Amino acid sequence: MQRPKKSGRALVVVFVFLVGPVAALGQKIQNGEQLLRAMHDRYQHDWYDTLTFTQKSTTIKPDGTTSSETWYEAVSVPGKLRIDIGPPVDNNGAIFADGTVTSIKDGKVVKTRPLVHMLLVLGFDVYRQPAQKTIDLVKQQGFDLSKLREDTWQGEPVYVVGADKGDLKSKQFGIDKKKLLFVRMIEPDQRDPSKTADSRFLDYRKLSPGWVAARVEFYIDGKEVFNEEYSDIQANPKFSPAIFDPAQFSAQHWEK
Repeated sequence: MQRPKKSGRALVVVFVFLVGPVAALGQKIQNGEQLLRAMHDRYQHDWYDTLTFTQKSTTIKPDGTTSSETWYEAVSVPGKLRIDIGPPVDNNGAIFADGTVTSIKDGKVVKTRPLVHMLLVLGFDVYRQPAQKTIDLVKQQGFDLSKLREDTWQGEPVYVVGADKGDLKSKQFGIDKKKLLFVRMIEPDQRDPSKTADSRFLDYRKLSPGWVAARVEFYIDGKEVFNEEYSDIQANPKFSPAIFDPAQFSAQHWEK
């Protein structure tokens, strides 16, 4: 049987249908702003609102010996993180919320100061808050979004934002090119700006929804000083927003 002839208009429709999406998907990311928007767009409908996990926190001392303790963490995306350091009944920890960090000991607030937690912004918040808010925060923290290059990290292709190739001093962050997940940040050490702090998100696990890096490592001038290992990871658990209120730190516990 002879196939009916397609009209010119029909051929155009078929061409747009087949080729248009491919062209859009293949659009080259040229700067950090475009990358942050792409990260948001990829997961804005496929990311958790809340997350909890138990964390083994290990400190590596200068002599090579280590010490570990258990922390309990709860995240509300975007912008909030609660850490219970040690047994929750001890009421020691910290709350990161909306650009501040509050330190708590024995259930009492001991210090509050401004702090933008960039690992929270780039590893979690970017996927659930308006892209422009993330862009503004990243710029305010001194990352040059006009600089973007493609590189390789641990055998995988990555985007690096904020520094030219060979520059391991300037503020910069790395994003996995395939999955658009945050993998690395380099910046001057907060305690000693003459040294370089290197934070790495490793061992990504697929959740339903979203992803989480189940291991995080911290280096100072190339030497590992601290690492985190996550277990009992729960996506979208229910807990009271009050757990992020420093005044209710002792009364509100997500673990109970």
